[in-house]
Amino acid sequence: MNAKSAISKEIFAPHDERMLGAVQVKRRTKKKIPFLATGGQGEYLTYICLSVTNKKPAQASITKVKQFEGSTSFVRRTQWMLEQLRQVNGIDPNRDSPEFDLLFENAFDQWVASTASEKCTFFQVLHHTCQRYLTDKKPEFINCQSKIMGAADSVTSAVQKASQALNERGERLGRAEEKTEELKNSAQQFAETAHKLAMKHKC
Repeated sequence: MNAKSAISKEIFAPHDERMLGAVQVKRRTKKKIPFLATGGQGEYLTYICLSVTNKKPAQASITKVKQFEGSTSFVRRTQWMLEQLRQVNGIDPNRDSPEFDLLFENAFDQWVASTASEKCTFFQVLHHTCQRYLTDKKPEFINCQSKIMGAADSVTSAVQKASQALNERGERLGRAEEKTEELKNSAQQFAETAHKLAMKHKC
């Protein structure tokens, strides 16, 4: 089982939450925290996770999860409701970059993802989740590559289009059923009229 699957199972499933995405990070500060545990005391891996409750109305949140050196288990640290997220900063819109900042109501974190592609995937899921679960006070996405936002918008758009198509299909089915009923009634009336005429000519 990989780390993200393990986090989902250990941290979120017991609380009836679904993990939507996660990114492995290290702080982008002068304080040296090794990215991989290499033998020092107190070293750890950090993951920024996005989750949503299964219970309705669904509540989305961002959680900082850590795995300390020598341990196979994960520890839930800080958690913010998605509504508290104010800004997502991709740092550089012109190149693939693993750096990003998250600004919350009461916190500001500067991170470096393990890879630029992992950050890209996390941003796409985060953007889509904000569009889906936040009605107002949506966070500002700045300095993000167009491919990230474009992909995120296309996911949102695809979901909306699928929903619209289902609604239209439902309407078409409804109209088709009405038409079928009308034809059925017309056919019945025609059969009754034909039967009456046949009886009349018999007489």
